[in-house]
Amino acid sequence: MLRAIELANAAAASGEVPVGAVVYRGETVLGEAANIREASADPTGHAEVIALRSAAARAGGWRLVDCSMAVTLEPCPMCAGALVNARVARLVYGARDPKAGAVDTLFDLCRDARLNHRVEVFGGVMASACGRLLSDFFRGRRKARRSATQ
Repeated sequence: MLRAIELANAAAASGEVPVGAVVYRGETVLGEAANIREASADPTGHAEVIALRSAAARAGGWRLVDCSMAVTLEPCPMCAGALVNARVARLVYGARDPKAGAVDTLFDLCRDARLNHRVEVFGGVMASACGRLLSDFFRGRRKARRSATQ
């Protein structure tokens, strides 16, 4: 999670929503990323999706059955679906997402018995630090908007 937080900080510094994700197998990092939606003008530019793509390329296939992901924010429906489709074994996330969380908050996609794969979930890991990143980022953004209109 510490590396995911570093990536989230880098995203914030470049004007992206501060989310970082790391895919790993044991002690080996297979893929890592930060959000790049703004820079890439890509609606799928979420940290989780990019990290999964990188991990699959490095692993030599899309099935990441023995892998884990650490991410600073509870995944959205797109990202939770990607975790299930990639057959990721474990998800460790930091802050809950009350607006788009699809793992615990609004939906439970990763553990839905109707799907062909389930992901073991560990939520709330370093939640305060992860949540603070997001709060600080959006507070700064609101302050900049207010300053611009005055």
